[in-house]
Amino acid sequence: MICFPNAKINIGLRIIEKRADGFHNIETIFYPVHGLCDCLEFLESNELKFENEGIQIDTPPEKNLCVKAWDIFKSHYDIPPIHMILYKKIPFGGGLGGGSADASFLLSALNEHFSVGASTEQLEQMALQLGSDCPFFIQNKPVFAEGRGELFSPINISLRGYWILLVKPDIAVGTAEAYRGTTPHKREHKLCDDIPSSIGEWKHIVENDFEPSIFANHPEIGNIKNKLYEMGAIYASMSGSGATVYGIFEQEIEIPKTLPVVWFGQLK
Repeated sequence: MICFPNAKINIGLRIIEKRADGFHNIETIFYPVHGLCDCLEFLESNELKFENEGIQIDTPPEKNLCVKAWDIFKSHYDIPPIHMILYKKIPFGGGLGGGSADASFLLSALNEHFSVGASTEQLEQMALQLGSDCPFFIQNKPVFAEGRGELFSPINISLRGYWILLVKPDIAVGTAEAYRGTTPHKREHKLCDDIPSSIGEWKHIVENDFEPSIFANHPEIGNIKNKLYEMGAIYASMSGSGATVYGIFEQEIEIPKTLPVVWFGQLK
């Protein structure tokens, strides 16, 4: 069976408060980017096996989220071992959710392939054991996310027809570093209520709380955001805790060869 896990972007990201369990409550909008995908294939096998092609993942197979996803699914349903082959195109550590997408798509694919009948809610609960943003990829549609990023509400946002440019410099931003530079605080209204209906109004209203400290520590990331606006983006932002920055454009553009582009295409 073959599936194509896609990337996501964060539209706005507010860090509301630190929780007693060490996590943070956030507010953000997850939006799928269907054009940028990994390719994940699996076959039934005599032993569990994981292969990685394309971008090489810097963790041993037994720690890969896909292997952990199989373990979780196996703990609920009697399924045989599988041989997984993941062709990686979505860069990891970039705020695009690639690893989370791979694992969550695998849960859905196992459910379909072995016809075990797990519900959407059950799949989301399994995905949550893998990471806070993993449940998003079970339904894979725009949502307003709260809590750790796992509490979803429908949101009426469509970027269909717009063009998106994803740029990722060769910089690693650790999650701990990202959170250290922030000061959690609540706003009067939730992000879903504050976001304007016109994308042209997002620039000075829809913010990512990680940006100020990360841009100060890694000016190259902030420079990319400024460059995207110079190129005509109607909105630009870092996705998640970075280091990927995206720009949304009304039409196809010419891209400078000096930019470390991940993907450019039209949103669906």
